[in-house]
Order: sequence, then structure tokens, then C-alpha cells
Amino acid sequence: MSPQPESEWLAEIRVLLKPSVNDPQGLSIRNALRTLGFGGVADVRAGKLIQVRLTASDRHAAEEAVEQMGSQLLANPVIETFSFTLDEVPARVV
Repeated sequence: MSPQPESEWLAEIRVLLKPSVNDPQGLSIRNALRTLGFGGVADVRAGKLIQVRLTASDRHAAEEAVEQMGSQLLANPVIETFSFTLDEVPARVV
């Protein structure tokens, strides 16, 4: 039996400061938005969006890899949280 071919995946990983951590960048953005007339802005949290293309045998393997990336490198577990979405990249038609 031949091994299953690997699929290509696109992960979008969002990293944010934990709610208990002060976010000076978010406060600056909130204040600037209010100055521009967006008075209804109550709070802003700034973070990072990281896109990663990877190959994996299936969705489960891709999710496990992205989970490890987030917990080992992309987010500091002391002050940050992360979440991600994962989509299979359609095969290219030649």
C-alpha cells in the first residue's frame, strides 16, 4: 500500500495579549480612533496575524503541527493566547 499523498494547508494564526495584560498599542489605537470621530469604540486589542503554508497527510496532522507552532514559538504562553483557522489549499491544475 502506497503512502497517502500530502496536502497543502494554509493556517492563519492569531496571537493576542491575554485580557489581563495591559495593551498599550491597543490603547493608542483606541484613542486615535476616538480622535477621528469613532466615539463608539470601547476597546481595542492589538495582535499579530501569521500565515503559514504547510504540507501534511491530513487535517488532523496539519492541526497538530499548527498547534505545536503556536505553543512552542509563535505565542508566549505567559502573556499571549493564540487561535487559528486552517484551510486546505486546492491542488493546482497543470
